[in-house]
Amino acid sequence: MDKQFEGKSAIVTGGASGIGAAIAEELAAGGAKVLVADLKMEQAEEQAKKIRDAGGVAEAFSVDVSKPEQVEAMVDKAVSAFGKLDLAVNNAGVSGTSAPVGEYPLDDWNQVINVNLNGVFYGCRYEIAAMEKTGGGSIVNIASILGSVGFANSAAYVTAKHGVIGLTKNAAIEYSAKGIRVNAVGPAFINTPLIESSLSEEQREGLISMHPIGRLGEADEVSALVCFLLSDRASFVTGSYHLADGAYTAQ
Repeated sequence: MDKQFEGKSAIVTGGASGIGAAIAEELAAGGAKVLVADLKMEQAEEQAKKIRDAGGVAEAFSVDVSKPEQVEAMVDKAVSAFGKLDLAVNNAGVSGTSAPVGEYPLDDWNQVINVNLNGVFYGCRYEIAAMEKTGGGSIVNIASILGSVGFANSAAYVTAKHGVIGLTKNAAIEYSAKGIRVNAVGPAFINTPLIESSLSEEQREGLISMHPIGRLGEADEVSALVCFLLSDRASFVTGSYHLADGAYTAQ
């Protein structure tokens, strides 16, 4: 593989599984030193070891992205371990309860907003500060197709992901002149362990039917887009929202 990330360091939150793991692996294969950050430390350590066993450089870090002090510590760890921070992917998220707006549990609402929106803000807040010190960097925030459309009984998730896109645009405007690019990616339903374990075959087929391409996406298909946006090949791309959705939102 082209070592396009040689000499660069990266953070991937939610990096222990699914989309985050695929991104961490692709970055490491491209030469980046990667901090695999996840709420589940044991899984993060396993993923970091997998990367090292493949010849890459990776360390694990336990983080609850809804806690700003933990996110700050995560960024400090990347800088202390690797010398600087060049790349960041704010991917950690939770799905939340399925309920209509008038019945949505308040505790669940707060949890989804705290992780999926506040967690991305905290990431940007501390990642940007670190990148400013070394002259620039690139951030990708993982939003969703639900950052641009609604989805019944998912008000908290939809609201958070719409917010991530607004945050991304604002950060790009504010920091482009300082060499920091910020973009968002909106995956549709992706074939991850969470999807495989939580859905019946009938539910899975229902999800597939929502995608004109006729299948769910794969984590490495999202990773390819994310890594392009992180790379110097996307040097004029910032403040934008890119879909990986099998034409879901084109309907």
